[in-house]
Order: sequence, then C-alpha cells, then structure tokens
Amino acid sequence: MTPILPGATIGVLGSGQLGRMLALAARRLGYRVHTLSPDHDTPTGQVADLEVNAAYSDLDAVRAFARGVQVVTFEFENVPALAAAAAAEIVPVRPHGAVLATTQHRLREKTFLVQAGLPVTPFRTIQTLADLQTGLQELGYPAVLKTAGFGYDGKGQVKIMQPAEAAPAYGKLGEGDAVLEAFVDFACEVSVVAARGLDGAFAHYGVIENTHRNHILDLSLAPARISPALAGEAVTLARAVLEQLDVVGVLCVEFFVTQAGRLLINELAPRPHNSGHLTIDACLTGQFEQQLRAVCGLPLGATTLLRPAAMANLLGDLWQHGPPAWAAACAFDDVKLHLYGKHTPRLGRKMGHLTALAATPEAAAQRVLAARAALAPPP
Repeated sequence: MTPILPGATIGVLGSGQLGRMLALAARRLGYRVHTLSPDHDTPTGQVADLEVNAAYSDLDAVRAFARGVQVVTFEFENVPALAAAAAAEIVPVRPHGAVLATTQHRLREKTFLVQAGLPVTPFRTIQTLADLQTGLQELGYPAVLKTAGFGYDGKGQVKIMQPAEAAPAYGKLGEGDAVLEAFVDFACEVSVVAARGLDGAFAHYGVIENTHRNHILDLSLAPARISPALAGEAVTLARAVLEQLDVVGVLCVEFFVTQAGRLLINELAPRPHNSGHLTIDACLTGQFEQQLRAVCGLPLGATTLLRPAAMANLLGDLWQHGPPAWAAACAFDDVKLHLYGKHTPRLGRKMGHLTALAATPEAAAQRVLAARAALAPPP
C-alpha cells in the first residue's frame, strides 16, 4: 500500500498527553495534526494544527473530521469503537477498530488472550452477585473485581479480601458485567512496548520494569532487571499479541512476573504507553515516532536503547503546597523534563514526567527520583 508521506495530515481521536507527544513527533517529521475530543485547550490541541471539539458519539462530526485527514489513530483506548468505525468509512484507521473494541473491554481482551493460547491471570466472568460468590470460591481470596470496560490507572476495580466484602464490592462497581481475577503475588511488573508496521514488520523496545503506587505507574526502568531468557519470552509473547490482533501501530503488553518466574499478561494498551515515555530520550526512535511511522505505512525505526534509562511520573500531588520548583529539577543536567500542558493539577492526575539516562538502570532511577524530590517545595 502507498505510504502516507510527510506533509499529510494525521487525525487523532483523543486529546491528552499521548496525543500531544504524538503531535510533537509528527511535527518534527513534517506532518500536520488534527485532534478531536469533547474538550477545549487540550494537551494535544495546544500543539496540533486543528482542535475539533465534539463528542465521540457525534458520528457525523467524526466523519467530517476524518474527511480532513489522511489517516486516523487514537491516543487512548476509551474512544468508543463506533467512533473508530465511523472514521473508517472515510480513511484508514490504525490500529483498526476491532483492536480498540477488544482492548477497551476486559472480558473481550481476556477471552482473546485465552483463545490465542497466551498466559493470563486466572479469571471468571461476573454478571450477577451469585457469579461473584461462585468465582470467589473457585479463585480464593484475595481476588480483584474489575469492571468489564473502560478502566485505567486502578479505576473500576476493588480488591476483595473476605466473603463479607463481595456484595459491597459488586455494588460499588455498579452491578454490571465484571471480571474477577485471582490475586497474583508477583515478583515484579514489566511491560513490552512494541510496534507492527503495515507490512507486518515488528519492532520492540525490550522489557521495561515498572513500579506502581496507588495503581498508577510511578517509575519505569529500562532495561528490566530480569533474566535474558524471561525477557526473550516476554518479547515473543508481545509479538504474538500484535500479530494475532493484526495491529498496525504501537501496542503495550503489561505482564506480571510471578514469584516462580512465570509471565502472566495483565493488560493490553493499543497505543503508546506511559512506561514507554523513556524511549523519547533513551532510544534512537521513540515510541511516538514509531506510532507515526506505523500508521503512515513508513518503515519502522530502529529501537536501539542508547543508554539505560528511568522515567518517573509527575502527578498533581506535587502541586499540593504550591508550584513545583522546576529550576531545581532542571539543575540535574542529565534529567529531561516533559510537561503536558494541563491547567489543573489534581491528586493522581498525570501532569508530566522526568527521564534520566545513566550507566545502569539503578543509577538512572536514583537520578530521576532525586530530581523529582527536588521539585516539591517544603510545606
């Protein structure tokens, strides 16, 4: 198929920080960018050529948006699949809407993984309180109950420690379709950010080690401190996911590494991922340029890790006692600051990130955490 070359216009459904970083990569390569979301003055809109304000459910607006671009992609998976289908009537949508429909719904995602023969956390489908009680008897305690669709950063899930907590937990999530997962006593969490081109070419960024706080990614290290054999297995599994889903674009596979050294797929994200932000500074081709290359049908770029790296998220919590001390963080000359242009800091809201490069992942983590600590003024 004919590639979409620089000078063309890329359409982005969604307008958060992932779209912003994609737009910045697109501008560097000479593309124009249009973004559509219900919001105004968004992180993506601030750097795009055109910001369209419309509901994703306004399919006529989505179609009109698609007529002004050459290809459409999305920057988060909670865009309704119907919006992707409407855009696909006009121009290519990459990854295609079926990828979106599968990965935005936990039950469909897990069913796909099981049918593909890929390792997942043991789970049960929950449609009634009786299903939940039976599932808890089968999976044991603790277990994690999650809404079937539209959850991220720990939203839409609750841990159940004992039988008496079952009914309140089910009520808290709205008593709709849900997924019950066995609790995994994991040794660590890792991810593989990978890309698949229009021609089926595959590229990956190795294995990234992740630490979460309050269900939100806090720190990522590359390369992950796991055995080469396990890292190779993780990449093989990620490639199987992208090929089985027929992905064109970037997709992240998140894994638990069990105490026994086994990999279990936790979640899929069909777009650039928070854990891959370090690739912007640490790799020859960052994940956002790679997304652009893939959806435009260009050859994928080399993913060489230039130096070990660490990324630390900056949440709205840092603003509790006043604006962060940006100059103090910038005094670390080996640390890079990325801010997302969000106007209102809130607890748990991702406002930016820091990346450090060093001789080892541990040294990079030490530097990036020190720089983040310097941001917070004394109360």
